[in-house]
Amino acid sequence: MRRALITGGAGFIGSHPADRLLADGVAVVVYDDFSTGRRENVAGVRAHPQGEVVAGDVLDGERLRDALEDCDAVFHLQANADVRHGLEHPRLDLEQNAVATSELLEAMRALGVTRMGFISSGSVYGETDVVPTPEDAPLPLQTSLYGATKLAGEGMLQAYCHGFGFTGVVFRFVSILGERYQHGHVIDFWRALRRDPTRLRVLGDGRQEKSYLYVGDCVQGMLTALAAHTAPGDTAVYNLGTDETVLVDDSTELIAARLGVAPAIEHAGGRRGWPGDAPRILLDCTKLRALGWAPALTIEQAIARTVDWLEANG
Repeated sequence: MRRALITGGAGFIGSHPADRLLADGVAVVVYDDFSTGRRENVAGVRAHPQGEVVAGDVLDGERLRDALEDCDAVFHLQANADVRHGLEHPRLDLEQNAVATSELLEAMRALGVTRMGFISSGSVYGETDVVPTPEDAPLPLQTSLYGATKLAGEGMLQAYCHGFGFTGVVFRFVSILGERYQHGHVIDFWRALRRDPTRLRVLGDGRQEKSYLYVGDCVQGMLTALAAHTAPGDTAVYNLGTDETVLVDDSTELIAARLGVAPAIEHAGGRRGWPGDAPRILLDCTKLRALGWAPALTIEQAIARTVDWLEANG
């Protein structure tokens, strides 16, 4: 890999592979419309002699092709990741996840760029009966528009690998934690407790069981898998997560303890926090571990680092 384009590279997750690739000697072009990405996340990319930041929408084909010039690999992280409120704006998931992926694949084909790491999601497994969930688990009824459109993106990439000789690796994440975190339950709880440290309202019954992964471990997992697939037409799917879970109630305790508060907990009730919220998420990552990868941080350590970063940068 000589020069990589990272869509959504100013976001929480996308900014981390940007920094890592630059440190490894790979030139990086961050492509982001900054609707949710933050300019401070890519300050290091702007300052680096091999870094470039382009403000643009993936749906803008001409600008996208200009940014892709001279690249030989793409990390596609740009997406609408608002799972919880997806039903309020159904077309947004279609446009920002499925259509945008199609636009990117066509831009790559036009310029002869044939290598992609596609960031999908564990959400594609919906409410599976197979837990821990391996990559070849039967895909059930989709429970979120986000998961459905991510699955469509996976399918398009695999079709381009088969039809045009692309090399594509799909990554299905659990929720990611760490520095620059800006979306999810940890920041929601942190904000609520900073407003009122005496009480906290928790969606669902607090017994939802989830797995999380530290962002540094996530980046290392992606690079490990990509290095294992280089041949034209090669395609693979990898889960990224830990072998442990945490209950929402236990996560709440960890966050509160880190902040030195002891709030009264009020549960909204129900097995799910919202429509599309899977009550239990635990991915089987045996396939990626077989390549020598393993997460370095536990969920508790990842939560602690996230809270500490929010306290320092909130």
